[in-house]
Amino acid sequence: MKNLLRSIFVVTFAALLLATASIPSDAARRTAAGPSIYDGTWSVAIYTQRGDCDASVRAALRIVGGRVYADDQSYQAYGAVAPGGAVRVTIASGNRSASGSGRLSQNSGGGRWRTATGECSGQWTAERRNW
Repeated sequence: MKNLLRSIFVVTFAALLLATASIPSDAARRTAAGPSIYDGTWSVAIYTQRGDCDASVRAALRIVGGRVYADDQSYQAYGAVAPGGAVRVTIASGNRSASGSGRLSQNSGGGRWRTATGECSGQWTAERRNW
């Protein structure tokens, strides 16, 4: 009986994965639709307000078709910017990662972030570097 339940769970989980993989995400539709007004290189300053993490860090991020990428090979970044400017991003380096959310305007932005484990959090600001 236990093996039967496990088999049913595996088949159901696999079916859910296949079904969700076939549904296009908002980010995929935006990319297919063309460039975003937020596309370009952004300089992001990350400030720690709580916890024992670096006081501040600067990162270069690139937005292409509304998708967020690292502009440097020393870390990974992924996320998306909605047409209205709402942004969600995760940045990872080694075994550490942090997620942030906020809003971009045409030339600047800002928001909040926190590490995956919750030991640090703070604010971030962003400035567009090119048009």
